[in-house]
Amino acid sequence: MIFETINVGPMQVNCYILACSSGNSAIIIDPGDQAGKIAGVLERHKLKPEMVINTHGHYDHIGCDDEFGVDVYVHKQDLAMLVDARKNLSAIYSAAYQVSSGIKILEDKQVIKLDCLELEVMHLPGHTLGGIGLLMKKPYTDIVFTGDTLFYRGIGRYDLPGGSRDSLEKAIKERLFVLPDNTKVYPGHGPQTTIGKEKQTDFF
Repeated sequence: MIFETINVGPMQVNCYILACSSGNSAIIIDPGDQAGKIAGVLERHKLKPEMVINTHGHYDHIGCDDEFGVDVYVHKQDLAMLVDARKNLSAIYSAAYQVSSGIKILEDKQVIKLDCLELEVMHLPGHTLGGIGLLMKKPYTDIVFTGDTLFYRGIGRYDLPGGSRDSLEKAIKERLFVLPDNTKVYPGHGPQTTIGKEKQTDFF
């Protein structure tokens, strides 16, 4: 499997590229900025973008959604953020941006399949209403992408529009902390960690 982490933009977002092997189709998770940097990784592995998945709708995670000529996937409760510059906060903090690509809706527990890859959608509200994680089911079973829900020694903000402390706590405790301790956590910002390490920290 090809698995690349690309740090992009002033907010240092982790963009992830997944593919089964060189020359195949690829999933791009959270292409928030620096499309050329992301394209360079795709070209190095001779990958063709197949889909973009947004873990949530904030502008720092969606800023390059339109650069790859593919459909964008997002949870239904964050759909409005992709098409409204005020809701994705770009109108406040950056140049106003809204996604013009085709948008496909994701549901909790939906399985996304591409070649050898399978990712299960985990609805993790709290940072935004429609925040999601992506639990890998194939070819490995010990990887989860947590967006801005869970970080290395930290959690996502819940003071932004659509955020909720209670929802975030529930999502982390009931959806993420029930995963095996050795599950590798790949967050929306910052370094990799594991579920076991983060369970040792009392975030709330």
